[in-house]
Amino acid sequence: MKWQSGEPMQLTAGDQLLEACCWGPAPADAPTLVLLHEGLGSTRLWKDFPGQLAQQTGYGVFAYSRAGYGRSSSVSLPRPIDYMTREAVDVLPVVLDAIGFKRGVLLGHSDGASIAAIYAGTISDHRVRGICLLSPHFFTEPSGLASIAEAKEAYETGVLRDGLARHHDDPDSTFYGWNEAWLDPDFETWNIEEVISYLRVPVLAIQGRDDQYGTLAQIAALENALYSPLDVAVLENCQHSPHIEQRHKTLSVICEFIARLDRIEAAEVDVSDPVRL
Repeated sequence: MKWQSGEPMQLTAGDQLLEACCWGPAPADAPTLVLLHEGLGSTRLWKDFPGQLAQQTGYGVFAYSRAGYGRSSSVSLPRPIDYMTREAVDVLPVVLDAIGFKRGVLLGHSDGASIAAIYAGTISDHRVRGICLLSPHFFTEPSGLASIAEAKEAYETGVLRDGLARHHDDPDSTFYGWNEAWLDPDFETWNIEEVISYLRVPVLAIQGRDDQYGTLAQIAALENALYSPLDVAVLENCQHSPHIEQRHKTLSVICEFIARLDRIEAAEVDVSDPVRL
């Protein structure tokens, strides 16, 4: 794939054609931040956040729309209950190889955060040096499911649909693929907490205190089961989208986390070089 900063592109992943965009230096020239969007998100819905990340971190930034989102290939509905695991295990490895990913950080929001955690906790990939989780989900909660039911009402009255139609080729497929999966009675027992104990890279978790889709119990799950270093930022006056509602603070926390990763990596000793006494 040719890395063209700021230019929309298409990426082939198996039989899927995925909408994508990149900012800043190519993977051969700097580490890369890979952005994984939320359950109703897309490449374009990150807006200017990726460009700001690239500018402030010096990393390259890559974002793509998963199949069924944005201008990417369509999918068949209903989505399976384990759709996030399938994205992490079957699709994300192909995407990372296609962009020439060499080292960097996965940054996911909501469903994307769950996908990032599943990937890092399931697949041994030395290229991933850390993960940033914005409003992650590790299990369902009654209050979150109630908010998802409310989103269905907002969509079917036309308010939400009009907004999604500007960013997705098939807004109905995008919305119901997400909404119906989460509201399926079998989804009430969905739980990926087991991946937490398998994470072996530093983790940054950011969540709004007023998140309508998940409580701080999601963060507590990380604190209780994670063996690797964890940084947590709970943002006041913030709901489910820290990168939109508290943009400056979210950027600051992410940049601090990445700078710390860079310092750690720079300080690593090359054990292949024998010590001469």
